[in-house]
Amino acid sequence: MAASFAFGAGVTRKDLHFKVGKHSTVSINNQYGSVRVKAGTPRQVLVTAILHSDKVELDQATSGSRIALVSHLLPGSDETAGTVEYEVTVPVNASLTIHSGNGSIHVEKLQGDLMLEGNNGPVEVVNCEDGHVHVRTLDGKVSLTNIHNGHIEIASMGGDVALSAVDGPFVKVNSNSGKIQYDGDFSDAGIYDFSSYTGNIEALAPSTASIDVLARSTNGPVQSDFSLEPKHTAFAMKVGSAFAGTLNKAASSVNLFSFSGKI
Repeated sequence: MAASFAFGAGVTRKDLHFKVGKHSTVSINNQYGSVRVKAGTPRQVLVTAILHSDKVELDQATSGSRIALVSHLLPGSDETAGTVEYEVTVPVNASLTIHSGNGSIHVEKLQGDLMLEGNNGPVEVVNCEDGHVHVRTLDGKVSLTNIHNGHIEIASMGGDVALSAVDGPFVKVNSNSGKIQYDGDFSDAGIYDFSSYTGNIEALAPSTASIDVLARSTNGPVQSDFSLEPKHTAFAMKVGSAFAGTLNKAASSVNLFSFSGKI
């Protein structure tokens, strides 16, 4: 089901309604403009798209419970004329794939697998659980908040990555020059692997955290405020450039590595 409404200056609103099965998959490819997705009604996908001119079209394809939406740029389109803003609700367990050229991505309250890719726009994931969360950006900032029991992989060339109250069996973050920040308890007896080339890494955890920590920077300074029990390592520990130790029952493994950034 679809409906269109025309506004002034060539702006058009399109409302789309899809019925889906238990395990739906939604993909959105949008070169310019924001994409916001949140959990909604079971077995329904609702889309509101604001097209900023007649130089862009909304292509759609469906196959069973799979839905694909593409912002199709026409000749003469640019960053302004080609902008499309998406507001989408999906079933809580839907799997989601989003590619955004320069717009922002915001996803909240989902339990399905997420594949999010962007260039310069920020990517934000909030209040999700139980799924795979894969995020890739060039320079866009990545922010994850209240993500639980997730299999998480984040890669960014130059964007900062901030994780708050994030846990799961596997949490991996890599940023070339961006800063990596983690504020949480490293729970779920997981593997937490944070690495950068020139970007700094900052990890905050309560004294009740149960962690086995190894931190190294080849050319940058390393310091710790944790009250760790020292542990033996397979390499010589250079004071000020590395530390290793355990806290409480050491249930989760925490690895922090940077080539020249500060830890």
